[in-house]
Amino acid sequence: MSGGQKQRVAIARALVTHPTVLLLDEPLAALDAKLREDMQIELINMQKDVGITFVYVTHDQTEALALSHRIAVMNKGRVEQLDEPSRIYGFPRSRFVADFIGHCNLFSGPVAANTAGVVTVDVRGLGAVRVATNSALAPGSPATIALRPEQIRIEAAAPAEAQGNHFRGTVAELLYMGDVTVYRVDTSGGQKIEALLANSASGRAKFFEVGDAVEMTWPVAAGHFIEE
Repeated sequence: MSGGQKQRVAIARALVTHPTVLLLDEPLAALDAKLREDMQIELINMQKDVGITFVYVTHDQTEALALSHRIAVMNKGRVEQLDEPSRIYGFPRSRFVADFIGHCNLFSGPVAANTAGVVTVDVRGLGAVRVATNSALAPGSPATIALRPEQIRIEAAAPAEAQGNHFRGTVAELLYMGDVTVYRVDTSGGQKIEALLANSASGRAKFFEVGDAVEMTWPVAAGHFIEE
């Protein structure tokens, strides 16, 4: 039998006893990417059909986001956050959760200003980074801004009317992944920022090359503020 067939048989053997809870310990780890995706869909449909709780253990963050109704992120035996996948990804409660789930830029430093629902964090090697938040954290307090790479707009030259955060840098590395390209950009202060750009323009495989000068912008509402 193939790997996928063996996994289906193992799950069927567990379900035939009509358990109230099914514990799955990395059941798809040994499968190839395409088969793993097919099995994820099967597991989602199976859980709906049998109507019991599946407790799914995995180190694959993408898999956890795709399969779960609720995710528990654990750090040294302690639950850092228990929440819906969209909130785990978009509104992490700690620096650890933000860094553990998916790719994330983490800008840390002291709060420089907190006015009108916008906090400015003085990030070493980058400067002032602004984020929208209702936090009352006082200036001087340590804080972190979590920013997902897909929230960053990367261009050869940003529009003059661009609002929010605006930084220049040089492409240091890139990962072409078919539908998207991940760019790692070095700033003049030594900070590295990761940005993701969809390869949606016809006839082009990549937009920038290593060594290209680029400008990155993102609105203050794009980042997520984390009190430390």
